[in-house]
Amino acid sequence: MPADVLDGWRELAAADPGGSWFTTPEWTLAWWETLGARQGSGEVVVWREPDGRVGAVVPLLRTRRRLHPRAPLTVPCLTVLGSGPGAADHCGVTAAPGRRAEVADWLARRARRATLLLTDLDAGQTPLLPPGAVEIGRTPCPRVDLTAGPDALGSRQFRADLRRYGRKLAAEGITFRWVAPAVGGGELAERFALLDTVLRLHRLRRAAVGRPTTFDAARAPLHVRLIERSAATGRGEGPAFLVAERDGEVAGVLYGFRWRDTFAYYQIGWDQAWAPLRLGTAVIAEAVRAAAGQGLTTFDFLRGTDPYKYRFDAVDREDVSWLVPHGLSGALLGLKYRAKEARQV
Repeated sequence: MPADVLDGWRELAAADPGGSWFTTPEWTLAWWETLGARQGSGEVVVWREPDGRVGAVVPLLRTRRRLHPRAPLTVPCLTVLGSGPGAADHCGVTAAPGRRAEVADWLARRARRATLLLTDLDAGQTPLLPPGAVEIGRTPCPRVDLTAGPDALGSRQFRADLRRYGRKLAAEGITFRWVAPAVGGGELAERFALLDTVLRLHRLRRAAVGRPTTFDAARAPLHVRLIERSAATGRGEGPAFLVAERDGEVAGVLYGFRWRDTFAYYQIGWDQAWAPLRLGTAVIAEAVRAAAGQGLTTFDFLRGTDPYKYRFDAVDREDVSWLVPHGLSGALLGLKYRAKEARQV
């Protein structure tokens, strides 16, 4: 893809009030190169302004979706490139204000020929939806406002608990450090090593509590490519880590994405031996502190309503999933999501 298109795409995403790391070319193209190509055919439609600037980018994937996890029957649909497997939140297309109506009309024309399954869209994408769009789900994504500073987050008791955890861990020799997004190829080796470590520790932690995970070796190529693509931009954005260490050995790693004024917390792994001293909670608290210390204004916990997130005063931001049905595939997918909704009532 031409460098000027990539630059324009980044600028559009950064200027969009509802934009996210998951609407950037780094995420979208890394996802396509590692996960998406096995799932269907992709296209990235670009609108240019008269002066050559990029006015809108719509990345789509023509794929098939199962009607039931345990049944082989699939139906065709169009979805946003970069959504679905890999756990992207706040998805959507990217368009300058003056192009949004044109993009909406274009999507409406596509919807006359194919079912659109648009999952986990940022709520601000609603005006771009074609007529007939049906809401099929909402995903809470708790986030923390950092503008008051990390020492103002949570209840007085929770802040006291964090200080106590910190003192006990410090007495055991645990230290914390932030590893910023790589800038240039010379900084990649440490990030790759930390990615391997967080994958390993996360797997062991989940196994210890008897819970499966999709953040495993099959997902590693996506995150390797994210690190590479982000470093090549030289912007200091993308994959970052908060590392807990003792005597040079890594005890825990939190992994996420720094972008614009936000840090999006993606996954964590830590040595189960430190569970009595609440290392997992301490690592998250140190990541919140590090993000605030860099002047970031939002710590995004992404999807999931785990109770610990709200102890940091997180407030839900909801992503919305939509179906624009067409023909038999649309009818069958509509039945699937209506049945899912009925089971949840």
